[in-house]
Amino acid sequence: MKNTISKVFGGSIIIGLMCICTLSSFHSQNKQEITPPEDQPTPRIVNIVNFIRLLEPRDAAITEDVLYQTVVKQVEIMKKYKLGGTFLLQYDALIDPRYQKLLKTLPRDSFEIGAWWEIPQPQVEKAGLKWRGRYPWDWRANIGFSTGYTPKEREKLIDAYMAEFKKIFGYYPKSVGSWFIDSYSLNYMYQKYHIVASSNCKDQYGTDGYTLWGGYWNQAYYPSKINSYMPAQNEKNQIPVPIFRMLGSDPIRQYDNGLGTTRQGVVTLEPVYKFGGGDSAWVNWFLKSFTEDKCLGFNYTQAGQENSFTWDAMAKGFEIQMPLLARLRDEHKIRVETMETSGRWFKEKYKVTPATSFAVSTDIEGSDLKTVWFNSRFYRINLLWENGNLRIRDLHLFDESFPSVYTKEVATSNECSFFTLPVIDGYIWSKPNQIAGLRLKVLVDGQEVLVKGKDPVYSQTQPGHLHVSWPLTSVKGSFEMDMDEKQLKMCLVSDHPYTWYFDMTTAADAKLPYEKILDNQITCRFEGMEYVFKSIKGSFSEPGNGVLFRLKPQMNTILFDLSAIKKP
Repeated sequence: MKNTISKVFGGSIIIGLMCICTLSSFHSQNKQEITPPEDQPTPRIVNIVNFIRLLEPRDAAITEDVLYQTVVKQVEIMKKYKLGGTFLLQYDALIDPRYQKLLKTLPRDSFEIGAWWEIPQPQVEKAGLKWRGRYPWDWRANIGFSTGYTPKEREKLIDAYMAEFKKIFGYYPKSVGSWFIDSYSLNYMYQKYHIVASSNCKDQYGTDGYTLWGGYWNQAYYPSKINSYMPAQNEKNQIPVPIFRMLGSDPIRQYDNGLGTTRQGVVTLEPVYKFGGGDSAWVNWFLKSFTEDKCLGFNYTQAGQENSFTWDAMAKGFEIQMPLLARLRDEHKIRVETMETSGRWFKEKYKVTPATSFAVSTDIEGSDLKTVWFNSRFYRINLLWENGNLRIRDLHLFDESFPSVYTKEVATSNECSFFTLPVIDGYIWSKPNQIAGLRLKVLVDGQEVLVKGKDPVYSQTQPGHLHVSWPLTSVKGSFEMDMDEKQLKMCLVSDHPYTWYFDMTTAADAKLPYEKILDNQITCRFEGMEYVFKSIKGSFSEPGNGVLFRLKPQMNTILFDLSAIKKP
């Protein structure tokens, strides 16, 4: 993806609810999905974002003209289908007359010109600083990104870019995107130049040397003032610029891609990828799920591609996606709009980061996997159904007081890492033959078995509240899960009083944050931060035999308040 050109060119709960589940409280929800109230719309928003570099030093065949013609083709096909979008300019492309002339012809009511925040040599020198890169654009984290510069140097780089942009276009950009922007730079851009939207890379581990892991999985969030990757919990501690997650991750396969290696592969909507955005079957499946499956708040994805991949490599995917997006727009199933428009809508609708979800009820042909991602300002969780079994694949907690070193310090290596607080990590803590996660089990005739079931049903019973009902086959009844912005609740609804629990397992040599497992909480430490995973109902134990901990219900209910993670 993104900078990894070789991958293509080398072939490469609930507040106010009672804790005890009753049969009657869930039977009506098992019958069918509940449509959100009319006054709580759940729009599906698509930003077509193409960002532009002047040059590509990694491949001699990718000349400046090849890169320019790529943008020309992108403009042509978007105009053909009357699709607006956002073009983000790196500084070296910003000062090139050809791009200025081309982009000035685009109608302002449907196209947006903004900033792409990778730092090339001309921008550094314009700011009065010394260039340290190997090439006029160098993608290393300590050279080509704001993390490689002191806060005062970042201000100079921002001022230099903004002055040039305004001189050329007559106004300051409202959207600034990058694989990652530190919070100091983001806040400076907001306070001095009043940007309204930003974007950063989807979750990934090690790809191109950039790790962003455990964050608000999709849609958008308000970042902490001291950590641009961490959602803030309180309005006073957030930068009021929504950060949209880029690239349209496959909600099932992206997470596990590259399991057991030092870096992930890529399965996204990016049109350059043969499996992903360049494959008609995958694109149709992804957009069908995106538009038709249940979601909370709103659903979001980003289409488009940086010009470094060239038109020849992305043409097939572009020509698959653009007419499909146009049709979905005409059918009023999606909103295609600029990042600025989405940012203004988000800021008007949400004062703090909302609860959202991205669900898949039907996988691509040949697979029966199901998943749902739930995000809020306090946590994210991922549920995955595989072979009829449930695995809680991921759970990360958010804390606005967890600082990023890059807010004030300078990156000293060519790699960069952003994390949140892990409780369950099905990627980092796994190996191909030892898949980490929390698995649901039940005792049947004295024998422990993995619980099996039919397809889960996702519904919204009230704003910001996701209900998942899972009809079971290995035992009689259903497993019911509720998530809101603070709490997670689970119970087994049946006429039979089954003994059930979750077991947590990981790869044998996984580096875990758990410090002490107590009856009602697990104390954790990660990157110097202490936090707790504490139950309101349910208990922890250590049964051994490879099980790190067992989570048992209390009065048939497991209940967590995931907004209360401070260590006492």
